[in-house]
Amino acid sequence: MADLSIEFCGVRFPNPFTLAAAPPTDSAEMVARAFEAGWGGAILKTTSVETEVVELAYPMMAGLDYEEKKLMGLENIDLISERHIGEVEKDVRALKKEYPDRVVGASIMGAKKEDWQELVRRLEAAGVDFIECSFSCPHGMPERGMGSTIGQDPELTERTARWVKEAAKRVPVVIKLTPQIADITAAARAVKRSGADGVCAINTLKSLIGVDLDTFVPYPNVGGYSTFGGYSGPAIKPVALRCVAEIAKAVDIPIAAVGGISTWRDAAEFLLVGATNVQLCTAVMHHGFRIIEDLIDGLDVYLEEKGMRSVKELVGRSLPYIVEHSHLSRRHKVVAAINRETCVKDDLCYIACRDGGHQAIELDSNRLPKVDEDKCKGCGMCATVCPVYDCIQLRPKVGAV
Repeated sequence: MADLSIEFCGVRFPNPFTLAAAPPTDSAEMVARAFEAGWGGAILKTTSVETEVVELAYPMMAGLDYEEKKLMGLENIDLISERHIGEVEKDVRALKKEYPDRVVGASIMGAKKEDWQELVRRLEAAGVDFIECSFSCPHGMPERGMGSTIGQDPELTERTARWVKEAAKRVPVVIKLTPQIADITAAARAVKRSGADGVCAINTLKSLIGVDLDTFVPYPNVGGYSTFGGYSGPAIKPVALRCVAEIAKAVDIPIAAVGGISTWRDAAEFLLVGATNVQLCTAVMHHGFRIIEDLIDGLDVYLEEKGMRSVKELVGRSLPYIVEHSHLSRRHKVVAAINRETCVKDDLCYIACRDGGHQAIELDSNRLPKVDEDKCKGCGMCATVCPVYDCIQLRPKVGAV
């Protein structure tokens, strides 16, 4: 088996798979079950000082399905944990005693400097391995000057992160960033200037997931009203992947990736663009803690197939291939090539090319597609819509330079 252990902000994880700060980490009992299943680490759900009033509204979840596939995206109007720092301290102590080889992190949120620093001191005393700070919640807390109100302003990000780092005498400080900022690298640079040890990207996207066409009330319906929530799940993976890659290329700082990670393939992609830790939430809430078995087995087999002995060999390998649009070759020419033997005659490539491409695909008398290479520009839309793996490939155009 390959070595799946990896270091993030000076903390060694037995594997890169970590439970994000969320409902699955809201008690020591839940985290213990996750550790028994094989998770390398967990970040306890965001906590606060005892004077912070936290009142949750239910129902708090609404899902977005697509083409009969459940939960392409999840919206939540959850807030931070109702369990204040006193209870979380007990969880940290219990978990570190029972699972000394697993990483126990804790997420915090404060309204003022004194709160942030008190939370840090108490968690350090309890034995936590690292502290994550939520500067990124898109709903619920911003009206109190918390959450994404901080993360959208690099100056507030730097100031608040510095408060936390000043109080941390032993453990690393990681700042969780919001994607709802024009340039996420500006926030990452602010974290770097503050002296904090790493970043986590990304938190959920502010969203309105849908509207009930019978009652006209958006989802989730809380007594006849709704609100904007945080969007997570597979649908936000491309946004998270872009944010992690941008940070990795621009700022020399450790990155924990979160957002849309559901499979070992997703995790590998985030490692390839620079992450050294991956966090999951929605996939766990959907399928349970046992998905860790597939995550570990899949990543291990992949590394073996690639001839790699350690997961560390993946980190950042894709970054050199990401360039500005202006640096892409204009001389690279490809055309679509269709394997007519594996074609299922669904007409999808024909329709996509006719109404969204360059009208380069025609159907013969047997309803099999044929590409006119003189018309084909190699846009790739036909290969994207085709349901048969490798039935349509983009190949170098004959005679092109």
